[in-house]
Parts: sequence; structure tokens; C-alpha cells
Amino acid sequence: MTRRAFGTLCGLVFLVNLGRVGFAPLVPTIGTEFAATPAVVGSITTLVWVGSALSRIPIGYVLTRVPRHYVVLGSGVALALAAGGTGLAGSIRHLQTGALFIGLASGAYFVAAIPLVGELYPSGRGRAIGIHGAASQLAAVVAPGVVVGVLLVAGWSAVFFLLAGSTLLVTGILLLVLRHDPLPESAGADRNFRAALDHWPLILVGVVVVGAPGFVWQGVFNFYVTYLTGPKGISSALANTLLTVVFAAGLPGFWFGGRLADRLPRIPYLLGILVSFSAALGVLVLVESVAGLVVATVLLGGTIHAMFPAVDTFLLGSLPADNRASAYAVFSGTALFLESTGSGVLGVAVEHVGFNAAFVAGAAGILVVAAGLGAIHARGRLPGGRPSGGRT
Repeated sequence: MTRRAFGTLCGLVFLVNLGRVGFAPLVPTIGTEFAATPAVVGSITTLVWVGSALSRIPIGYVLTRVPRHYVVLGSGVALALAAGGTGLAGSIRHLQTGALFIGLASGAYFVAAIPLVGELYPSGRGRAIGIHGAASQLAAVVAPGVVVGVLLVAGWSAVFFLLAGSTLLVTGILLLVLRHDPLPESAGADRNFRAALDHWPLILVGVVVVGAPGFVWQGVFNFYVTYLTGPKGISSALANTLLTVVFAAGLPGFWFGGRLADRLPRIPYLLGILVSFSAALGVLVLVESVAGLVVATVLLGGTIHAMFPAVDTFLLGSLPADNRASAYAVFSGTALFLESTGSGVLGVAVEHVGFNAAFVAGAAGILVVAAGLGAIHARGRLPGGRPSGGRT
């Protein structure tokens, strides 16, 4: 049963993330259909991610009352309803509302499903989270092709109707799988949300570890094409291809990053990813040839996406079962809010100092964070650095 449940969750997370990333390829079409300005259309893509962040901490409290798999099933139904409603949109305001609710459903899914995946494979938590993350990342890679394919034969609303139908189908399959065989008892409800907040030192470590590179990453990938066509002077077609490559590199990043999280000492591995991402960003700034840009792109995409299963494995392996999902929800919501401000901050920095200096500053900041965490860990004072029964 574990394999069937896990496989169905991988299918559902693909659809959940497709709902989040599917708006971006539709930006030109939506702008034309609704005669909307780029700023107005951009607000739609922003609302998806705002919604994904907003729902996470409240769902952490819900998880103290409702078992995780019920929340996962509920998020699937909510996503189907939100996608179907978005497909019926006749105005920008309606689209904005639909995007927000798609985001809310996705946030609820992730904070319930990732701890659930960890409980399905307690002895191989990193591997399972990595595969689940790779299924999610696959949606980001194929979304432009899926959307363009649908637009060739139907209107933009068909994208959301197909998403709604597919999500409802997979959610129904998951319900049948879960009804046939029970989940482990540890996959049930958390016990006390306030007790989850007592783990704030560990949550703070997770937020810092993933928030620093995530903050920089948000700015880098949102301005990636602009940077490559500007300071690097390459064609728009090649720049867009490299943007696809940077996300495609996330597939092995998730896949192997999760496996390494099971095998390597937790804190040194996390610090190694921080240093590697900083170095990859430095390589991007230094290289000028197309071959060098390809290498830097692969390194950037691989290292940043390896961070996500690594930090999830670290936190879920360090938190007690009774508070695991709730504490993870607090971490996830806080970190995503922090990361989401990266694009705006980078945009301001670029206006004052230019892309290269802004990227170098970001890389240097990550190194400072890694050095600080390393110094605290060396003194044996970093929360989670010595998990009970785990590696350090």
C-alpha cells in the first residue's frame, strides 16, 4: 500500500505544482484576452505564490485536529474547485481570485503531504521527499509545453478545466488507496500547535538555511532571461532555453539531493549546499562563453533544488512525531514569505549597482550565513545539529 499511496501522491503533487506554475506561460494570452497591462497580469502570478504561503501556518493548526491524509485529500478537492472556477473567469478580478485560491490549495497540500511522505518511508525519508519533489519539479519543466499544446486546440480556460478534472481523478484514486489500507499511526494528527511553536530554534535554523539561498534564487530566476540577454549579451531564444535548463536541472537536484540527505551528515551537507550555490552564482557572473553559461546554469539549478529535500529531511528527522507537521508548516510558511521578497529586493539592487554586483552581493551573503552557521555548529550549539539517533 505504501508504494501505491506514494505513487498517487507523486501524481497529485505534479498537478498541484502545475496549478502554481501554469499561469506564467498564459501571461501573454491573458493580457490579450482581457486587455490587461503587464502589471495587472503579473499580479495574477504573484497571487498564486502569496496564496501558497498564506495557507501554510493556519493549516499547521488544522493538522493538530485533522489527520494529514485528510488535509491532502481536502487540498486536492479544493484545487479542483479552484481550477474549475478559474476556467470560468470572465474578468481579471475573477482570475486573481482563482489564482489566490489555487495557491491556497497548493500551500495546504505541501505542508500536509511532505510530512506524510516522510512517515511513509521513515528509514529513507530523504529519498522519498526527493522523488516527491522531483515529481513537483517536473511540472515546472513541462508547464510551458502543456499550456502551448492546449492553446493550439482550445482556449486558455481549457487549461484549468483539464487541471480540475485531472486533480479530481487523482484525488479520487488516492481516496480509494487510503480506504483500502490504513496509513501508519504516526501519519495521524499532530497533538499541540503551541508545543510545535516551542521548537522555534529548530524552525529558525531551517528558515535561515533555506531562506538565504531561496531569497537570492527568487531574484535570480525571475530576472534570469533579462540578465542573460542584457549583461551577458546572448539571444532571447537561448536565454529562454537556459531558463528551462535551470529548472530541468532541478530534477536530478531533487532526486539525488534527497538520497544524499539520507547518507551524509546533516549539517555539513546543508552547509555544503549553501557554499555550492554561492559558488555557482559566482561562476555565472564570471563566465562569458555559452558553454560556461550552460555549466553555471546546471550548477545553479542542481544545487538550489537539492537544498529543498535536504532541509525538509533535516527538519522532519529532528522534530518529534507529535508536532512534526505543525512545526513544519510554520517553517514552510515563514520561509516562503521570506523568499518571495527576493525578486523585489534584487530589482531595487539592480537599479543601483547592476546585475553583477547584486549577484555577487547575494553570493557573499550566503557565504556569510554558511560561515555563521558553521561556527555555531562547531561549538555544538546549533539546534538539530545532534538529532537523537541521527547523524550530525
